[in-house]
Amino acid sequence: MTNKSNFTGDEWELVREGPPTAGMFAGTAASGGTFRESWALAKAFGDARQHHGQSELLDALVADRPHPKRYHSPAELEAEGLGRLREAVALLQQKATPEELDAYRKFTLAVAEQVAEAHKEHGEEVSSGEREALEKISAALNVT
Repeated sequence: MTNKSNFTGDEWELVREGPPTAGMFAGTAASGGTFRESWALAKAFGDARQHHGQSELLDALVADRPHPKRYHSPAELEAEGLGRLREAVALLQQKATPEELDAYRKFTLAVAEQVAEAHKEHGEEVSSGEREALEKISAALNVT
């Protein structure tokens, strides 16, 4: 089992910031609902804590409040945030089991989906911009 002790401080920060970054990216894909989307991000982490024990890696990720890295613009969030998400996946491919990597991918995408669904845009559960953001997150996670 892979846990926090398997990573350097910088490596752990890279892995840890992935899910909240994905949530932020989905949440900024459309205007409005910032409070609801922030609440959805925190709720996703709280919900994950309910499933404690399924993965040491995920348990360690959700043990703390989500602390996403701050980006200065949506373009920077997309370029750097998704780039760091790809780096986290590459690192986990080296250090985690395939099952743990799959759980990380699913959790990260679930966080982004929960945030995207938090605020209706023009009567839609998920706006076209949010759907596009989710597709980019899936690509960064290399979800097949």
